[in-house]
Amino acid sequence: MLFSDIETALAAVTNTRSRLAKVDALAAVLRSLAPDEIVPAVGLLTASPRQGRLGVGWRTLSSRGGSHAEEPSLSVDDVDRGFSRLTGIGGAGSAAVRAALLDTLAERATAAEWQLLIRIMTGELRTGALEGVLLDAVARASDRDGAAVRRAAMLSGDLGETARVALTGTVDDLAAVGLVVGRGVQPMLASTATSVADALGIAGRASVEYKLDGARVQVHRHDDEVHVFTRTLADVTHRVPEIVEVVRGLPVNDVILDGETLSLDDDGGPRPFQDTMARFGAETAREIALRPWFFDVLHVDGRDLVDEPLSARLEELERIAAPWRIPAVTTDDVETADAFARDALAAGHEGVMVKGLDASYTAGRRGKSWLKVKPVHTFDLVVVGVERGSGRRSGWLSNLHLAARDPEGRFGQPDGFVMVGKTFKGLTDELLTWQTAHFSEREAGEIPGGIRVVPDTVVEIAIDGVQRSVRYPGGVALRFARVKAYRSDKPAAEADSIDTLRSLLPGGGGSADSDEAGEV
Repeated sequence: MLFSDIETALAAVTNTRSRLAKVDALAAVLRSLAPDEIVPAVGLLTASPRQGRLGVGWRTLSSRGGSHAEEPSLSVDDVDRGFSRLTGIGGAGSAAVRAALLDTLAERATAAEWQLLIRIMTGELRTGALEGVLLDAVARASDRDGAAVRRAAMLSGDLGETARVALTGTVDDLAAVGLVVGRGVQPMLASTATSVADALGIAGRASVEYKLDGARVQVHRHDDEVHVFTRTLADVTHRVPEIVEVVRGLPVNDVILDGETLSLDDDGGPRPFQDTMARFGAETAREIALRPWFFDVLHVDGRDLVDEPLSARLEELERIAAPWRIPAVTTDDVETADAFARDALAAGHEGVMVKGLDASYTAGRRGKSWLKVKPVHTFDLVVVGVERGSGRRSGWLSNLHLAARDPEGRFGQPDGFVMVGKTFKGLTDELLTWQTAHFSEREAGEIPGGIRVVPDTVVEIAIDGVQRSVRYPGGVALRFARVKAYRSDKPAAEADSIDTLRSLLPGGGGSADSDEAGEV
């Protein structure tokens, strides 16, 4: 397949708000792929090359603005092999070799193809072709049941491989994709509830658990071999020997556990999230120990548990890992749950999770089976731009441009994110120094007074509420936003959506162009 076919399909996706039209455009591309093109093509469609990070920045790529091809000739395979060569470059003279390879790629691409390649290589591509839309397109193109495709993607943790099996295999091949100990599973996500009473009203009898301000971990063990994955399924086993040691001591041979890890102070209370992430991200540091807290189990000694109710999974978790379970109470009584939530806050945690006992484990989706309740409104948003500081902050990148996800593309933003506000509050000198270095490497263009950045950095923002606005396309703006912490453990695909923010408006949000909208 020509790479221009990818470019044409993504342009069609960008130019429509209709989910069905997006699915149709992507399905048409998927049907036309040769078997060995499927995995690399899915990586191109989602700006997630199968080779991973390519190590080239926007300034390097945008400077290659010389001659381009008049007619398309690049194939999907040409691009994929070029990316593989890029990641294999190293040693003395590597910069010159990389520049020559990029020049060749730029000259072979048309101008439109090169602009798309820049967005793919920098990770900036956000066209509304997120995983949910692409999974529907895979189901459409392969004539497979959508639930079966989503389940295979959940259990394999690999969208490209799921597409390959669906498009080239049989119905039985797709159904045969199951849990494999040692292979990461997409994690189940939570929605937000405004109070414990509201959460219990939705969930019914539930497990009410401490909501920790830690890092999500998924731990796999086969005999003495242990693997620890992040929420993005990166393998960080070598960084967390204390968690490996805990899991090796459990009375099982095979297990997949879901949980959180955080660092504790000398009194047993939680350290700040930044301390946990500094330890979690370090390659060798051991000064701060990480303690695991497990809240779910997906597999035990040959028995898959994802389709069983939470009540059954918790029974198994209690049997095999009682000392390492997250503090929880099972109840449908609001007073009991409220008292437990107050205990969680007194212990220094964020709030509680309320989880319906009848629910199976559904990965990668924010349903109503898991609900988080926190006393302060906090949301995970994506940084799409940063303004240069002035005065005391001169020389730093300071004011953050914050956006929420628009997975359906309803608000007409070509990058799939809708801006909802700005803030420079809550930024310490340490954070300013870090974000200046970080976003300088993620530059994707210019904005008035600053830079546009690749929308892949998630920041947790505390707000006092939201209000209607005509300034931003989503019709909503943040009130008194301040930075709580950067969430290096979360991908942009797990940021909060514009609908979540709009639900805080009086009456649940109304339409984006309501006459009641007011300037921020």
